[in-house]
Amino acid sequence: CGVDYSTYKNGAWDGKRFAAVSHLISIAHNWRVRVRCFAPDDDFPSIPSITSIWNSVNWFEREAFDLFGIVFPGHNDLRRILTDYGFIGHPFRKDFPISGYVEMRYDPDQQRVIYQPVTIEPREVTPRIVREEGYGDVENA
Repeated sequence: CGVDYSTYKNGAWDGKRFAAVSHLISIAHNWRVRVRCFAPDDDFPSIPSITSIWNSVNWFEREAFDLFGIVFPGHNDLRRILTDYGFIGHPFRKDFPISGYVEMRYDPDQQRVIYQPVTIEPREVTPRIVREEGYGDVENA
């Protein structure tokens, strides 16, 4: 999986920003190992692919590429797996806006799907809490 450490420890983290983490298990020995590899460049995160060792990591590397923008040199089929090909950005990065950059809609005049800038105004949603009278009152319990 991919990890973005940019806000780790409330921003007090001074290490590299992106990492790829592999969780390995030996059923025969009941051993578990977690291997974490940090990308040396935060602007263009790149970590060598391990698909030549474990072929099953193929989709996980594609997912980390798609959602975090981590490139895996040596991967033979590195392309988006969860987002659309026209999608801009990497949605699991901590600096990705909640509403995204563009929205997609069908235009009946052009008879095709078009992309346009997001028109959603950001807002804060505070949940309304409704409690019955005397809730938490120890004396009436």
